[in-house]
Amino acid sequence: MSDNQTTVTVFILLGFPSLQQLDFLLFIVGLVIYITTLSGNILIIAVTRLDHQLSSPMYFFLGNFSFLEIWYTCNIVPQMLAIFVIEVTTISYPACITQLYLHICLGSAECLILAVMAFDRYVAICNPLQYHVVINTKVCALLAGGVWLVAFMVNLPPLISTSQLHFCGANTIDHFFCDTPPVLKLSCTDTHTTELINFVVATMVIVSSFTLIGVSYILIMFAIVKIPSGRQKAFSTCASHLTVVVIFYGSLMFMYVRPKSNDSFEFNKVISIFYTVVAPMLNPIIYTLRNREVKGALRKLLKKDVNSGIVLSWKE
Repeated sequence: MSDNQTTVTVFILLGFPSLQQLDFLLFIVGLVIYITTLSGNILIIAVTRLDHQLSSPMYFFLGNFSFLEIWYTCNIVPQMLAIFVIEVTTISYPACITQLYLHICLGSAECLILAVMAFDRYVAICNPLQYHVVINTKVCALLAGGVWLVAFMVNLPPLISTSQLHFCGANTIDHFFCDTPPVLKLSCTDTHTTELINFVVATMVIVSSFTLIGVSYILIMFAIVKIPSGRQKAFSTCASHLTVVVIFYGSLMFMYVRPKSNDSFEFNKVISIFYTVVAPMLNPIIYTLRNREVKGALRKLLKKDVNSGIVLSWKE
């Protein structure tokens, strides 16, 4: 790095320059999605904690997944909304690296918790008599804690490698948050090793967890064929999870588990919006619409709140 090059301490997030005329509309849409996402996931957490009929491990992991979705959304969407209302949105170098690390860690944690949820379904359907022995309270806590620990530990090599890069000259990130590809593009040092480390870790997490999900559901399908009387109930408990898996892993694999190509950052931003903004909003909707137990618990919770409000109003 030459002496006349200044080390970058602040980045500018470019956002969506081709859609500047729609900034206000995009802000309103984004805000609605953000509020919907938070409300939906908070509702699921509340329902799975308050309703005794949803005390099984499946709903414990669903609550953990919703908790992850809240953090995942809060790490990115507020920054995106700021871009729509502030003419020039900046982020400091430490904040950018922190956001990048949280993004890949929380994404990895979601992959792992989805794999755990698939394993839970496998045990429940294929070994129902041993279900509460295998997936007991202690195991649930260990699996949930292990997801967070593994997600943050496995992404330390990409974090260390990225933080050792030098950034000088250009400081405009062609994205709405600090994602790995656009950040690496700004480095004035060789990024080949960092790109390789990121690719290996992303492939390891995404492919291994997806493989576990695939194997679990193959075994579930074989088991369902043998128990025709329970097919409908078995499918209903798996349908929501499978839908979320297809949406989440499909976009992630397309974005990260592929060699570096000449795809434009505009196209990559569209894919990023889908799995960072749209998917977290859809997941609570999918689980509430496709799961009878969750729908029933939500009705009871809302009915209880309404009745409590009526009683309080009458007393006043």
